[in-house]
Amino acid sequence: MLFHPDKTAMQIRYYLLIFYLIIFLQSCKTGSVNLFKPASPHELYQRKLAAAGLDKTSLGTAWMNAASPNNQKTQDINLPFKETGYFPQDKTPANFYKFRVTMGKKITISLKQQPDAVARIYLDLWELTQQGTKALASADTLGHSIAIEVSQQADYLLRVQPELLQSAGYTLEITEGPSLGFPTKAGRNNIKSFWGDGRDENTRKHEGVDIFGSLRSPVVATAKGRVTRVNENNLGGKVVWFRPEDKDYTLYYAHLDEQLAVEGQQVSKGDTLGLMGNTGNAKTTAPHLHFGIYTSAGAVDPLPFIDPLIRAAPGIQASLDKLNKTMRTAAKVTIKETGERPSLTLSKGTILTVSAAHANLYTIELPDGRLATLNSNQLTDATAPIRSIKLTENQTLLYDAPKTSAAIKAMLIKGDQVKILGNFESYQLIRDEASRIGWILR
Repeated sequence: MLFHPDKTAMQIRYYLLIFYLIIFLQSCKTGSVNLFKPASPHELYQRKLAAAGLDKTSLGTAWMNAASPNNQKTQDINLPFKETGYFPQDKTPANFYKFRVTMGKKITISLKQQPDAVARIYLDLWELTQQGTKALASADTLGHSIAIEVSQQADYLLRVQPELLQSAGYTLEITEGPSLGFPTKAGRNNIKSFWGDGRDENTRKHEGVDIFGSLRSPVVATAKGRVTRVNENNLGGKVVWFRPEDKDYTLYYAHLDEQLAVEGQQVSKGDTLGLMGNTGNAKTTAPHLHFGIYTSAGAVDPLPFIDPLIRAAPGIQASLDKLNKTMRTAAKVTIKETGERPSLTLSKGTILTVSAAHANLYTIELPDGRLATLNSNQLTDATAPIRSIKLTENQTLLYDAPKTSAAIKAMLIKGDQVKILGNFESYQLIRDEASRIGWILR
């Protein structure tokens, strides 16, 4: 990378840490630390680092700090989402994604590595609450994907982090679908009335969905569970109440022509509970099933629970050849940083690194570590120089990064010819006549 620590020093640190890694992998089976106490894959790996003392090294500490969900730059995304990215071995990255999911949905998170990658990548999912983060599920790329049913509408946080000192390309995909089966043999297009529609001249709201079908066609259990009640009432006519296994809500089947289930009956997903009709206050309508869901707090919209439509994530149009490449902006652009920070304006020629691609967008990292998203057509390669200049100062320091506290790579003198590759804030990225690349003050 153009703005990372000196490669020779990095290689020395890399080989030292590989040596330590070999030692701790040999000792973890017999050491006094219980590495195999039930924990997430990420936590187990973190314990191994600590057992080997690697958590005390600068790279180990950086890896631990990067893993904290409290001090990270988080990307706000919408589902479904698909991203292909790259983790370089000379960094200690961790990606965080924040997204909102509606109650009743089931989210599936899968992550695939490039076939030649050997490092594990760890997945950890939290629910964001007023008290902080609540751990929900974990996995790694040697295990299974994460699939979890959402018990309430909330914001969720996903961390994706590779092992230390390992490079890995990946493709992350997050989709959402129904947590229950569909309650009739008819499809989604047969839903003709939705949650919140007006009823009785808008004196009340519809607390469910109406699924139309042929008279006496089967209505079925959407999950394994138990029939809790079979009765009749003025609005619903012949009804069946059903509690899915391990759930804290009850399903309501109304307007049945005939009830086939009995109270207390244990049923499996797909078992017939009754036959569609138009009893109760539906006598003047075509046969249909009124399907509702009730919690201790009252009725909730049942559509997210049963909607069979699973939208595919947008395909990736941005070129993957640019991943982990140093690029520069082709023109002045205003971009949105990750998280809740305001928009950021970058001048033409601003240097950055492409870390991931989704749809026609790139996730980019600026030299100071800030993340942002921009269109892939707003970038150009930073290998070709913008122009050449002759230095006029007697001495010009060549820095390893765009800050005066960075390591000094060389001392350039007046009259040296350098090629400008790009800029960042008050610095320029240059290549000198000895092909050294670094940053100078403008």
